[in-house]
Amino acid sequence: MKIKAAVTYEKGLDFEIREIGIQSPKQGEVLVRMVASGICHTDLNARNQHRPVPLPAVLGHEGAGIVEEVGPGVNSVQAGDHVVFSQSSCGFCKKCRAGKPFACEKAFQLNFLGAMPDGSHRLYQEEQPLSHFFGQSSFASYSVASERSVVKVSKELPLEMLGPLGCGIQTGSGTIFNRLKPSIGSTIAVFGCGTVGLSAIMAAKVTGASRIIGVDVHDNRLVLARELGATHTLNSRDQDIVAAIRDLTGSGVDYAIDTSAHPDVFRQAVDCTAQSGTAVIIGGPPLGTQVTLDMNHLLYERSIIGVLQGNSVPQTFIPQLIELYQSGIFPFDKLLKYYPFEEINQAVHDMEKGKTIKPVILMENGC
Repeated sequence: MKIKAAVTYEKGLDFEIREIGIQSPKQGEVLVRMVASGICHTDLNARNQHRPVPLPAVLGHEGAGIVEEVGPGVNSVQAGDHVVFSQSSCGFCKKCRAGKPFACEKAFQLNFLGAMPDGSHRLYQEEQPLSHFFGQSSFASYSVASERSVVKVSKELPLEMLGPLGCGIQTGSGTIFNRLKPSIGSTIAVFGCGTVGLSAIMAAKVTGASRIIGVDVHDNRLVLARELGATHTLNSRDQDIVAAIRDLTGSGVDYAIDTSAHPDVFRQAVDCTAQSGTAVIIGGPPLGTQVTLDMNHLLYERSIIGVLQGNSVPQTFIPQLIELYQSGIFPFDKLLKYYPFEEINQAVHDMEKGKTIKPVILMENGC
């Protein structure tokens, strides 16, 4: 079948919308007619080869669509179901069997190395295979994905707004809800007020944190952070952030979350934690990135942890986030701005310049 896709041909170049071929779903796979896809910095990391995804590739990993066809052995969804995509996992390794698909031992292979689990491909341009990304390649009018990567969602909400739940929003909010689980009255600093950081701020508000400090270099993002739950905001261009956070809290924060993946920013996150505090990295730096820390600072009962995909089991967590949205306490729709598929490069530009928090591209097949 012929479909339309945004193809990445070379490192750092704009996406090119082309006609390509897609094969039918095999055992355990589903074919989904795409309605929309969020754009995430992880897509740009792959395009820029900070993550060595084989090129050419069809990127995209915050897809939402309608099941068109199911392959043999699929029983969790059927044609006509509305679904959101999330990360790919094997289902067989020790971590998956323990209910931790976010820590799948084959996650890098399944999400970044460009092929299906058996090494085959479903996307082609003429005779050349195109790399599959994050188990979905959602920058396309149709996608083939593993049954494990799709989450059935209610038809009550517009499907085009739900795609970002599968990565950025679940990563930020899941870090709070699933991993840190802060007690009422906790203090939290969030470095980077993009999709992931603002999702963490919204979640922190739900948990009853007493001080939620948003840090960014864009004033427009800090304004939105206040609207979504931050009690304080700081522009890191203007001041010594570690000193400012200590002034606000007295001794530092219980939790500091870095979404930027920049070594200097992560150092600030570590340094602003109080004794027995925890610094969290959830951004994806280029492979080989290193950071320097003061070991004496860590000696005083401070912890550093990394969190993948918000420690989320998407099939249960994404419906929970939808319920929070419907109850009015998790307004993630305020992060979104929609673009036609053909304007994908403009959407990327606006995100890179800080003008748009979460761009979502709409396919011509939309509901």
